Amino acid sequence: MLSFVMLVIGFVLLVWGADKFVEGASALARKMGVSPLLVGLTIVAFGTSMPELAVSVTAALRGANEIAVGNVVGSNMFNLLVVAGLSAVICPLVMDKMLLRRDWPLSIFAAVLLLVAIAPDHVIARWEGAVLLVIFAVILSRQIKAALNDRAQLAAAEEAAEMTKSPVMIWVNIVLGLACIVLGGQLAVNGATGIARMFGLSETLIGLTIVAIGTSLPELVTSIVAARKGQNEIAMGNVIGSNLFNILLILGVSAVITPIPVQATSIIDCLFLIAISVVFYLPARKGKLGRLPGAVMAAMYVAYTAYLIMR
Repeated sequence: MLSFVMLVIGFVLLVWGADKFVEGASALARKMGVSPLLVGLTIVAFGTSMPELAVSVTAALRGANEIAVGNVVGSNMFNLLVVAGLSAVICPLVMDKMLLRRDWPLSIFAAVLLLVAIAPDHVIARWEGAVLLVIFAVILSRQIKAALNDRAQLAAAEEAAEMTKSPVMIWVNIVLGLACIVLGGQLAVNGATGIARMFGLSETLIGLTIVAIGTSLPELVTSIVAARKGQNEIAMGNVIGSNLFNILLILGVSAVITPIPVQATSIIDCLFLIAISVVFYLPARKGKLGRLPGAVMAAMYVAYTAYLIMR
């Protein structure tokens, strides 16, 4: 019973903390005068990926490494199929050209890198984690450089809208949000591992389903709200940016802390992630992700979850 209580409290703290962090970080970014796409790809993506970071790093420190990998792969599936899918169902998403040309292909490349790392020996070694971190740093620096080059194109009204926020409240939201995310991550891992042992379930299944869905709720809420407001750059930038953060930063940090052994079934999950990333990139390349592809994406996640449970 205690494990369930810890899991619920952990998820509540994760969602609330991520919401406050994103609110504060987004306000800070706009005060600095950066584009909505950069906000989605970096600030918002980082904020909504903090639960995955907290859960996976805590799991790595506790030796529950299967949750670390399952959480990341499961979260990326959820982000692409459910977060992007439901956002498109609510309001068809107009794709940003830079996102299609650079960032979505990079998310596919990251998934392939993960497959290459785990397929030969079923372990993400420390040096492989370090390589992931270096690639993440290069990609992030290029994204920021490209966005700052376009800084002059931002609308002055958008910046002025954020000037009404108190700098003190912005930093209160950021610090308080991060604190809740870290604490929530620890409680979620403790609760999830307890439930896994209670029901005799594998930690991989728990990581791919319960923990992955719970830690992806910030992405879901953020992207749906952004889609309803017509902020397509933030909605899709959040999804693609979070997927990049999850593989390159989160697994990179987790593997550097301690090498991560991976079950053979994780290769199947990674192949599925690559497949859906490629398949749904094709309709998106037309410039728009409509309601029908979005509904198919959400339905595919339900089908794959059923397969995981049976597996």
